[in-house]
Amino acid sequence: MSENRVLDRTYHVAVLMGGWANERPVSLMSGNGVADALEARGHRVTRIDMDRDVAARIAEAKPDVVFNALHGVPGEDGTVQGMLDLMGVPYTHSGLATSVIAIDKELTKQALVPHGIPMPGGRIVRSEDLYQADPLARPYVLKPVNEGSSVGVAIVTEESNYGNPIRRDAAGPWQEFDSLLAEPFIRGRELTTAVVGGEALGVTELVPKSGFYDFEAKYTDGMTDHICPADIPENIAALCKQYALEAHRVLGCRGTSRTDYRWDDEQGEDGLFVLETNTQPGMTPLSLVPEQARFAGMSYEDLVETIVKDALDYFAGAETGGEHGNG
Repeated sequence: MSENRVLDRTYHVAVLMGGWANERPVSLMSGNGVADALEARGHRVTRIDMDRDVAARIAEAKPDVVFNALHGVPGEDGTVQGMLDLMGVPYTHSGLATSVIAIDKELTKQALVPHGIPMPGGRIVRSEDLYQADPLARPYVLKPVNEGSSVGVAIVTEESNYGNPIRRDAAGPWQEFDSLLAEPFIRGRELTTAVVGGEALGVTELVPKSGFYDFEAKYTDGMTDHICPADIPENIAALCKQYALEAHRVLGCRGTSRTDYRWDDEQGEDGLFVLETNTQPGMTPLSLVPEQARFAGMSYEDLVETIVKDALDYFAGAETGGEHGNG
């Protein structure tokens, strides 16, 4: 057993993973990595692949805490969080209210922009209307309102083969979702900052070897270069950390979060925009939070235990009437 462990004793942890969202394979990788790390630290682990009987399986297991390693709906949108709240079972990461807001890109804008956090403009559009006319001047971005990991994102340019206006038979998110968020395309660089234990760990630049940083580029080994720390000016790195911490606070995140940016380096500080804050960041070998944690001197096992400790401390405070957020 490690001598520099974060937790002062061992616990029974149920690791909730899998599910039926688009991100199921990623969640399984995250969950099994977390479970392996906890077992390496001597904890008792019950691995649970999310299904419709999940409440009964958690009740049967009687864990001290649930590590929520789900990505996407229903593990990231408040559904599982509400279920665990009703069951009275402590769990990692953000709570119901935060999860509902953070997975919805439009609600996130409404929460963050009034606090001075810059985000791209845009509006919700009906997919049916895209076949009549562009909602914004090209280039622009179309993305589902409540999916993560760049699932279903399309960049519509003058040169794209979607047609002008977009053709009904052109493959894209308009064929899968009734409505989409349309945002102006921000040229430049992809940056991200993780928050763990109330601290912004660093800034990573993501450089896809082709195309843009979509779902495939995120989770396919060798398709994206991670530059950690990012080779950017100190003032931009400081702003990334500031915005990540503020987003984490305003949204009421717990445990860990990851805030993603686009930065137009020709515009300096005015070119930095928050795209979203992820309340259930990946924990796979290619994931960004473990990578930044390593750079900050935190092992993967320490990271996992830190997230569990945050959950245990939060729920212990809630039971004794202590101060805690609404996440």
